[in-house]
Amino acid sequence: MDINKVFVVGAGLMGSGIAQVCASAGLEVTLYDVDQVALERALKNIAWSAGKLVEKQKVKGPLGDVMARIIPTDSIAGVSEVGICIEAVFENLTLKQKVFREIASVAKPETLLASNTSAIPISALAAEIKCPERVLGLHFFSPVPMMEAVEVVRSQFTSDDVFAKGKLFVEMIGKEPILVHKDVPGFLINRINFPATVEAIRLVEAGVGTVEDIDKGLRLASGRRMGIFETGDMVGLDVTCGALTAIYEETKDPRWFPPAILRRKVAAGQLGRKTGKGWYEYNSDGTRKETKK
Repeated sequence: MDINKVFVVGAGLMGSGIAQVCASAGLEVTLYDVDQVALERALKNIAWSAGKLVEKQKVKGPLGDVMARIIPTDSIAGVSEVGICIEAVFENLTLKQKVFREIASVAKPETLLASNTSAIPISALAAEIKCPERVLGLHFFSPVPMMEAVEVVRSQFTSDDVFAKGKLFVEMIGKEPILVHKDVPGFLINRINFPATVEAIRLVEAGVGTVEDIDKGLRLASGRRMGIFETGDMVGLDVTCGALTAIYEETKDPRWFPPAILRRKVAAGQLGRKTGKGWYEYNSDGTRKETKK
């Protein structure tokens, strides 16, 4: 498979993680964002994360070689030089559709166009461009450098060749492809996980249990490395709320509607680690504050 250059749109948590794993696999990566501060923060976080993996010999170093393969930019023009472009912006349909129109206007006809979305229909993005058959979903999980699985999602337009190339690309960067043959809201893993997330939030909202006890129970009784609320703070409450809203808008099924406590936290700017407060509170260095007993 002849893909040695990748263009990543969005330098947030997911975009920077995708850039890191691609660069660690030996690919040249252009990381695009209109916000220069976001790009600088992403490079700093990538250097820290990749450095830890190089130290543990989980990534072939030296670190300088990995970082040299990541080129930050605030110009979309570089899409014309790559074999695959991966969009990783905020979970908002209108924004993602705008991004797809922009990248499709620059990309070569043979370039694969992928979306890292957890819930937005890939078909709704593919329908925005002239060659929808080259669009697919590549749903990475957070934190990207640590999570092994990537969902490869086929829209109603995706060609057999593009779907197969998406699987090969995931394997090329050292991840395990999970094939999603139909473009259903939430795909496979979130379709299974989100009902548990919503139920956990509703149990807290009803005063049945605490955030701390639910997370502890899930770690100790269910074998999870992180509880639902710990994971939610890492991913971002706005991301979870956006994904649930996208599924609800697509299905109109009330079981997917974000609970009031989640919507209120998002409205108040309590988005998790990135804002210092979500389900838990965090210190300035990102470590979690001790809960007062």
